[in-house]
Amino acid sequence: MNIGGFDTDKEVFIIAELSANHNQEFELAKKGVQVAYEAGCNAVKLQTYTPNSLTLDIKDERFRAGDIWSDEYLYDLYRRACMPYEWHKPLKEYADKLGILLFSSPFDKEAVDILEDIDVPAYKIASFEITDIPLIRYAAYKGKPIIISTGVGDAEDIKLAISACKSVGNEDIVLLKCTSAYPAKPKSMNLLTIPDMKKRFDTEVGLSDHTLGLDAVIASVALGARVIEKHFMPDENIDTPDSAFSLSPKQLKEMVKSVRNVEKMLGGIKYDGKSKEYVRSLYVSRNIKKGEPFTKDNIKSIRQKDGLHPKFYEAVLGKIATKNYRTGEPLVLSF
Repeated sequence: MNIGGFDTDKEVFIIAELSANHNQEFELAKKGVQVAYEAGCNAVKLQTYTPNSLTLDIKDERFRAGDIWSDEYLYDLYRRACMPYEWHKPLKEYADKLGILLFSSPFDKEAVDILEDIDVPAYKIASFEITDIPLIRYAAYKGKPIIISTGVGDAEDIKLAISACKSVGNEDIVLLKCTSAYPAKPKSMNLLTIPDMKKRFDTEVGLSDHTLGLDAVIASVALGARVIEKHFMPDENIDTPDSAFSLSPKQLKEMVKSVRNVEKMLGGIKYDGKSKEYVRSLYVSRNIKKGEPFTKDNIKSIRQKDGLHPKFYEAVLGKIATKNYRTGEPLVLSF
């Protein structure tokens, strides 16, 4: 799949998720773009919303946040976590200047319009929006690749989201395995879903990871993930709404390096040994005169090439030498 000129068939597409780690400071957000670029990521992702895009300003237990934010109401959390709309254009321009892709997760149609105005290369549908079919259809209609996290979606939700994209002629779809917990525990990941997801839904697949550390990312690449999304901090020394489960700049760079190394290790399907310099073969281990039999005392399988294949060892034993052999000579016979 082509995402803003990047071919996911050639390399894993690595997305650095800034989320709320800008702390509503523009220079920190700008630093985040730079950190993602310097780490070697292919894209940096924002979130485009206001509190009203997501919830109602109601102080009721049903409207209380969960996980690490359980002491806050949702509206208050989103108010201090959202990125001002007016930042999007200058951040996109800065990313373009550096040479890193920048796109975002829209949470309503207004956000899609804002992002379309700055010509983002893709749209990301967050896990909790997977059932917002009108939003998915509206974003997909723009003709850009649609990356969908599946953290709270079951198989039917995923099918509906895919159908929404295809209904407007958009088949450039990436599904991300995701566990919507912050942070997510290793036992909740079920990464074997990744290859099944690719087979079941016939789309490109990847991982949106909320675990601590890099293990899930590395394992997912080995399982076939072609897109990786991970939260990161522009500065590890500050506290933000998402800092508890975000990578430091150093860890982000380590993640990119590890992913690229895993890609090299995966290589292709290959069974031919490249070097057979020290593959075993049959050699003369004691001088043999013409007319003497080959025995366990005068021939041996050793780590040297050029001799007869060891599979012929038993067949050779007892046969009569037709010439003299010196110790250390490869045994070559016709069968």
